[in-house]
Amino acid sequence: MDKTEIIARRIMGWKLNRWNRWYDPERGVFIPVAEFQPAANLGHAMAIVKRLEEAGYKYKAKEGNEVSFNGARAKGETLAEAITEAAYAIADNSSVDDGWL
Repeated sequence: MDKTEIIARRIMGWKLNRWNRWYDPERGVFIPVAEFQPAANLGHAMAIVKRLEEAGYKYKAKEGNEVSFNGARAKGETLAEAITEAAYAIADNSSVDDGWL
């Protein structure tokens, strides 16, 4: 799995419905895989921030595109990239199954 897939499954709670689309069971909608690009789209990255905050993580952004969620910190070329990297660090280090939030 790549970073985006790990974030979609473990943080967003989405299921891969087919090879080219996610299913969001909370909203009952399908999301094409190509349309969820949090490292390149700040709106997508902020959806991750919202989801993590709902789970109790505290988000902080610093100058220079550096962010933190509690103890997970990351820096990126853009704010969206930094958010994605920090979220991936949380999701990838979790020992909980997919859909843990």
